[in-house]
Amino acid sequence: MHSYQRSFLDLALARDALRFGQFTLKSGRESPYFFNAGAFNDGASLATLGRCYAAALQQSGLEYDMLFGPAYKGIPLVAATAAALAEHEDRNVPWCFNRKEAKAHGEGGWVVGHGLGGKVVIVDDVITAGTAIRESIELIRSAGAEPVGVLLAVDRQERGQSAQSAVQEVEAQFGLRCISLLTLSALIELMAEIDSSQLAALHAYRERYGVSK
Repeated sequence: MHSYQRSFLDLALARDALRFGQFTLKSGRESPYFFNAGAFNDGASLATLGRCYAAALQQSGLEYDMLFGPAYKGIPLVAATAAALAEHEDRNVPWCFNRKEAKAHGEGGWVVGHGLGGKVVIVDDVITAGTAIRESIELIRSAGAEPVGVLLAVDRQERGQSAQSAVQEVEAQFGLRCISLLTLSALIELMAEIDSSQLAALHAYRERYGVSK
């Protein structure tokens, strides 16, 4: 277990970004937990989150040249990660994000920030249906750059429309490496130390909807 995982979980619990109870997901499933990255809505929480993202990326050993944040949630995440890499990991990397609609005036185009090039890591909160990630991959490749990884907050490790999870589908289809601050397996391991009252529901959910590693 990495220290950044415990730091991220402590932050998520303190800011109510991770909650336990009964939640109906977009898929219609009843989940014993729910994650909302929008709860990291002040400077202190964003700074801590950026450090966790940066530490996870560095410890992964993945080779990369720059970061890309898909609009909209990926924009503050990619900025915070780039800042944390420079301040805490001695790694100054360029970053950019996309517009939802191309700008017709001024500098124009789809991308804001550094031009896309080299090996690119996509920074986002979660992969649900994988739509935003697929759009990002298409945009990166159209610019002549190479997407090599996806950096995420949470991997729920549950089946999507197939026997695989959304993360597994992205890895298999596009050959990208997905790096997550917290997986369902890691959450269960950490909650065994923090609050064992949640374990039965988490285990039951993984048994019903989980995917094999």
